[in-house]
This record gives sequence, structure tokens and C-alpha cells, in this order.
Amino acid sequence: MSDKAAVDQLVKDYEALKTEIHKVIVGQDDVVDQVLISIFSRGHALLVGVPGLAKTLLVNTIAQSLGLTFNRIQFTPDLMPSDIIGSEILDETKNFKFVKGPLFSNIILADEINRTPPKTQSALLEAMQERAVTAAGNNYPLPSPFFVLATQNPIEQEGTYPLPEAQLDRFMFNIWVDYPTYVEELAIVRATTTDFKADLKQILDGPQIMNYQDLIRRIPVADNVLEYAVKLVGKTRINSEFATSLTKDYISWGAGPRASQNLIIGAKCHAALNGKYSPDIEDVKAVAQPILRHRIVRNYKAEAEGFTMERIINELL
Repeated sequence: MSDKAAVDQLVKDYEALKTEIHKVIVGQDDVVDQVLISIFSRGHALLVGVPGLAKTLLVNTIAQSLGLTFNRIQFTPDLMPSDIIGSEILDETKNFKFVKGPLFSNIILADEINRTPPKTQSALLEAMQERAVTAAGNNYPLPSPFFVLATQNPIEQEGTYPLPEAQLDRFMFNIWVDYPTYVEELAIVRATTTDFKADLKQILDGPQIMNYQDLIRRIPVADNVLEYAVKLVGKTRINSEFATSLTKDYISWGAGPRASQNLIIGAKCHAALNGKYSPDIEDVKAVAQPILRHRIVRNYKAEAEGFTMERIINELL
């Protein structure tokens, strides 16, 4: 199959996938799109939203539709790295053997990731970057494909451990999960207060997803789109030649090179899912908010004057 035909097939599978997901998830179109772009781009996503907005249900539904194994890890203050990675035990033959932890799955839901101390948060770093874990000096590859979809509650900060910048940067997308509209909430209540259960079909499997991930990487990009993405990230850095007055007034730290890489990969995937064979500048703009919002640090002046991260990014665009 040619790459052009593969992109056409990806569009069909993507639409079928969304149809299955929306049998369970009402609304949240942007959230679903961004999670799927993250998966097809071989990235990880951080879902930020108040409790009760079906973040866990969304991840579980996507895992079922993709035919992937799924584990949920509830992060708590007493969770230890061995609780998620696994540990060595002495078996009946008096030899040590490694018992794999819940991290050994295709999709990991790291629920309330900021509720566990940095020691355990950092255990995810190697898994997210290398897609492998090290225990007792041995390296264990994680199953492919592998995604971490973490959730965070933006309201309660007491007793939490904010993610360090190095770990935030490992997440391709920071996805804001908002309240449903009145009509959507009516549909949610109507569907969830009966004994109805949606019959989900499996649309894709692991090897197909990995083929699509490779396809996304092969999509060509015009030089002007590459230059736009890199200049956009450069605008977020106060010492860059592309820095604007807004950057110098309201930003203390800008995004790193990983943001530029993710903008291009995300734009490629956004273009392919919309039936285009190469991304343009509009595709970069479409993925800029969730890619940049957790990589830019506002200064005190921005907070005092009510400059939100979304407003700053829109101005830079």
C-alpha cells in the first residue's frame, strides 16, 4: 500500500474510532481528537480537569477501541517505584525472579499523578522516554505501543507534588478537559442512569497503530512550515532573536527543542487525520495550544495582570 493510500485508510479508521468512542463519551470532541493525535504521534498526554469529567472512562474506552491492554495506577503519597515498575521476589527454587508491575501494559492511566512524591514520579521518566524500565540492574522493554495518559486535578494543590519541568516536557500534550455543555450533560445523565451498556467494537490493533505511527513520521513537511514551528517556539524564549515585547514582559522561561519536534509531529498527524498529505501552517496552529501550554512559565507580571497561558500563546500565534 502506498503512503497516500495509507493516509486515506487512516482517515477512515480514525472516523470509525471516533464513532465507537462517542458511543460512550458524550461531547469532548477536542479532547478525543488530541488524545488520538498523541497516540498516533507516539506521544504521551496529560489530562487536566476537575473530578467527574470522565477522564478515566475516556482512556478505558480508547484502549478497548484500539484493542490494547490497559492498566490504571492510582497515584497516592505512599506509592513506591517498585509498586509500578515491579520487583524481584524469591521463588520456590530459591532464585530471584522479576515480577512485572502494572507499568507493563500498552496504555497506562496515571491517575492524579501529582499526588505521589517525586521519587515515584521519576520512575515514570525512563518508561516514558526509553519505553523500558531498569530493575536490579536489568533492563526490561515495555510492550509496544506504549502510552502514558496521566490525569491531574487543577483545583486541589494541598498535599500534592507538582510535576517537575523535565517530566512535564515528556508529555506531548497538556489537554484541558472542560465541563460539558447543558445539552451534553443531559445526554450524559440520560445514558448513565439506566442499565444500558454500549457494545464497543475493536477498530485497530497494536501492529496497525505502530504502522500508522511510522506513516506519520514519513509524511513530508515543507520548509516554510518547519521554519514557522521553530520560530514560534523561539518566540517563547526571552533571549531569542524572535522574542517579542509580549515575551519579554510576560514570560520567564520558554519552551525547549522538544516543543518544536512535537509541533511538527503533531501537525503531520493533524493533517493526515484531516485527509491532507502534508501539513501546513494551520496544522501547526491547531496543535500549538496543548503542546506549548505546559512548556512556558509565566512571570509574576502575567499572573498579576490576568494574562492566561492561552492568551499568551494566541498572541504569539
